[in-house]
Amino acid sequence: MNNNSPISTLYVSDLDGTLLNEHSQVSAESAAMLNEAIERFGAQFTCATARTPATIVPLMQNIHMQLPMIAMAGAAMWNPVRSAYENVRTIGEAQIRQIVGIYERHGARPFVYRHHGGIIEAYHSAQLSAAEREFVEPRSHTPLKRFVLGNGYGSTDDEAMIIFSIDRYDLLKQVYAHIVQEVQCSPVCYHDIFDPAMGILEVYSHGTTKASAIRTLANQIGANRIVVFGDNRNDLPMMQIANCSVAVENAFPEVKQAADVIIGANTTNSVAQWVLNDAQAHHISR
Repeated sequence: MNNNSPISTLYVSDLDGTLLNEHSQVSAESAAMLNEAIERFGAQFTCATARTPATIVPLMQNIHMQLPMIAMAGAAMWNPVRSAYENVRTIGEAQIRQIVGIYERHGARPFVYRHHGGIIEAYHSAQLSAAEREFVEPRSHTPLKRFVLGNGYGSTDDEAMIIFSIDRYDLLKQVYAHIVQEVQCSPVCYHDIFDPAMGILEVYSHGTTKASAIRTLANQIGANRIVVFGDNRNDLPMMQIANCSVAVENAFPEVKQAADVIIGANTTNSVAQWVLNDAQAHHISR
């Protein structure tokens, strides 16, 4: 970066365990601070999460978002101004068959998320486990997502963006290992933040990461400085490409070790306060 160039910063925060508090919400205080940073100091702020727009949109509704939000760990962006998907990356049908076959060898079945216009249809072919039911229930009544259960993995006319599962971590780790060996794609397996015995396995098209989506967005808006906030292992790739990586106090040890800065926990509005302070400092210094 040219030392004489004005600094244009893109701030990107993970949601669960990072921006969201202990109630899995953006607190009123955090929303107010982020809105001040955006409106008063011109902060270019967005989020990057494994969630779909079905839950991102209501969570972020009190923040005056202008930038696309990075959804499904970089498999797509959601433009809140246009209410539309952008930069969608999809998984081929042959790869879906391979991946589903690996799951079935281990006695498991995933959700296949397909993009149908502005709606995600999440297909699952079998009876849900208790953990899957707990996952599905709060997400079943949103306008941007619907679940199609017990009837295969959907029509090939609709593009698949992610293959998702929640199950025992030890089981999913085995599935993950075979997917890595047999399929060219980008899988991520990590512990559930609420129950470490449970795991989450997400499979994306080859090369899909939060980091690649952040680079794309930074280029689109002309940002020459990237600041990211995270707590979990799946945030490590985006921390590696940032000019400044920030971990919350409740982050996994390896995430804190990789971070340039460690701030307070997600329960104390730490991300929003840091963004506001940094945006104000750079606004004043111009």
